[in-house]
Amino acid sequence: MSDANLQPAFQIQRLYLKNLSLQQPNSPAIFLEQDAPNIEVAVDVSDEQLAASTYESVITIKVTARIGDKVAFLVEGKQAGIFEARNIAPDQLALLRGIGCPNIIYPYLRANIADIITRAGFPPVHLSEINFEVFHQQRMAKQPQGDLAG
Repeated sequence: MSDANLQPAFQIQRLYLKNLSLQQPNSPAIFLEQDAPNIEVAVDVSDEQLAASTYESVITIKVTARIGDKVAFLVEGKQAGIFEARNIAPDQLALLRGIGCPNIIYPYLRANIADIITRAGFPPVHLSEINFEVFHQQRMAKQPQGDLAG
């Protein structure tokens, strides 16, 4: 085996929108409301190994806007990426899968979420940056000690 085959390698194979849904249960009446909506955002990150050196990473975001007790809109988006990672130490691979891959995917999901909300007739919602390092650390702290899959 040549030295080139033993070098650490990381490549993006594909980035794609896995799911995007919009619900407006109170339209068109909600557009007549004068109050600003209260925005709730929930985020989740997951990944799985697809092959020996191939991984899928997925970020799911759910944005709910409420005006009083009425839902103005509910958007759920899943942005994913397929990544190849070879000859990377297990501890570094866990960081790459838990932090690096989500950092690559997130800007695409942010843009898709902002676009669908604007196209739905609402003012844009600009999601803030996410520190995926902290997110990963919190996720790892919740896992049982024996599960290092990430």
